[in-house]
Amino acid sequence: MKVAVKMMLAVGFALLSVNAIASGSQGSSQDYVGRADVDTFIDEMVNDHQFSREDMQGWFSQAVKKQNILEAIARPAEKTHTWASYQDIFLTSSRLSKGVDFWIENEETLARAEAEFGVPASVIVAIIGVETRYGGNKGSFRVIDALSTLGFDYPPRSSFFRKELKEFFLLAREQKQDPMTLIGSYAGAMGYGQFIPSSYRAYAIDYTNDEFADIWNNATDAIGSVANYFKRHGWEKGEPVIVRTRISDGYDESILNDSLKPKHTVNSLAEKGYTPIEPLAEQKANAIRLEGKKGTEFWIGLNNYYVITRYNHSRLYAMSVWQLSQQIAEAKQQR
Repeated sequence: MKVAVKMMLAVGFALLSVNAIASGSQGSSQDYVGRADVDTFIDEMVNDHQFSREDMQGWFSQAVKKQNILEAIARPAEKTHTWASYQDIFLTSSRLSKGVDFWIENEETLARAEAEFGVPASVIVAIIGVETRYGGNKGSFRVIDALSTLGFDYPPRSSFFRKELKEFFLLAREQKQDPMTLIGSYAGAMGYGQFIPSSYRAYAIDYTNDEFADIWNNATDAIGSVANYFKRHGWEKGEPVIVRTRISDGYDESILNDSLKPKHTVNSLAEKGYTPIEPLAEQKANAIRLEGKKGTEFWIGLNNYYVITRYNHSRLYAMSVWQLSQQIAEAKQQR
């Protein structure tokens, strides 16, 4: 995950923009044949994980270097995004309406996941909505091509992506899947919830009991996997996520946005000039400032807000997920 997306370039819309790139036909089926670095990787998979050398060589003989992936990952962000621009991207009427539709279509599964994992159905739906528009934009690259391209031809992150390539081969074997057929984003994130291979192996679950955690085409498995990810990262059932706060004269600006993980407390923030607009029990918390469409906003973020950022390391992403979840829940009640 990006998680699910955890490595998604620190912006919540990265998958959205890059998945729109055509997978293209650059490269050839011989891009990774006879390369010393690839041969070393194959040796590791054979010696450390007991893969067949013949199988590994066969797969790499078909892997293709994708130049458009290298261009996409190297492309600098055009501007610094704010909460206001994230609102325009993610809090749209289309994403809201489709979120309600997805919830209704998968109501039984979502209710089951909420009961078993303690994660609100609205949050699960919102994650899938932000990541892939409820499965409508899951990526168009073969995962082996994406991870080979980035693992062997993108030096700034080659170590990371080679580890993910190893995890990918392992998950394909564990799940009895052909590694040549699995599809994902330019960065190898997969399925409704965009799990990278290491996140898949750690958190994806077979929620249909058919011996395959199919987050690509099975919404039930995807829902269960997202819920499991949140539970395993510390989601606390029934606890608040983030609350608007009033600021006092002389409030301490130095602590605003100083950490994703809560490092202060509700009481210590009050002493520094931040008073939540609704009562909060004493607990770990952070002071957050966001530049929204109506101006500057001040918030107190709590543990469950931090858990959302574990899916994607961005407070803007987390706020998008949370507010979309609230809007979807309200709209569903009105259907």
